Amino acid sequence: MRSIHWIKLKRWGRRVALNMCVPLAALAAAAQDTPPQSSLPDMGKMPAVPSAARAQVQPQYVIVLDAAHGGSDIGARISDKLPEKDLSLGFSIRLRQALAAHGIQVVTTRDADTTVSMLTRAETANHAFAAACLTLHATATGSGVHLFTSSLGPAPYSKFLPWQTAQSAYITQSLRLSSEINSALGHASVPVTLGRTSLQPMDSFACPAVAVEIAPLAGGNTTKAAPLTDTDYQNKILDAITAALTQWKNDWRQQP
Repeated sequence: MRSIHWIKLKRWGRRVALNMCVPLAALAAAAQDTPPQSSLPDMGKMPAVPSAARAQVQPQYVIVLDAAHGGSDIGARISDKLPEKDLSLGFSIRLRQALAAHGIQVVTTRDADTTVSMLTRAETANHAFAAACLTLHATATGSGVHLFTSSLGPAPYSKFLPWQTAQSAYITQSLRLSSEINSALGHASVPVTLGRTSLQPMDSFACPAVAVEIAPLAGGNTTKAAPLTDTDYQNKILDAITAALTQWKNDWRQQP
């Protein structure tokens, strides 16, 4: 028998069934345009708040930063002494500070080297009524920044959404958000690779969501090679994402 967790959401005043999330998928897995629907189990439901209602419940502009891995989950090995969990957390802290300096409210899923379940990460994001959710990863392969949106097919808003596929109602907005981040990184001369993938907790986020995976910068005709730990390189990415999310504040409010 499936284990169902019930919580009471104060803002909604009703009980919601939350099913346990599956383990985090590898971000480097082959992207799929549409995952096989038969592989999705019959999950518990969660309430979805239409755009107009969201604006009334949460008028503030909130960004959720989800630093991947943590605690016993070290993620990938960037180097012998640098696990992915440390780099993603450090980048999350610096991005939070940059956004706060621009007056943007930020909610984080973890602020220390702790193990946080996929369910808890999704709960944190969805309770924030966020305008955007970024899951932060790092990799030692590739060059520049890899932007992933969910490979779920789009679905209309409804009163209830399957917990593990809640992102399906936000796919169109997520693609717009990814496009804005892509454009800002391009202006900063940071190469970008775009992809679609099935990834938890992103597939459970009830908000526009993008997975941001940072890779070293390869040298080229217009770029100088830089490792992931290079402060100037990180600052270029931080500034570009901050600019994109500042612009998104206007675009998000105009969307249906």
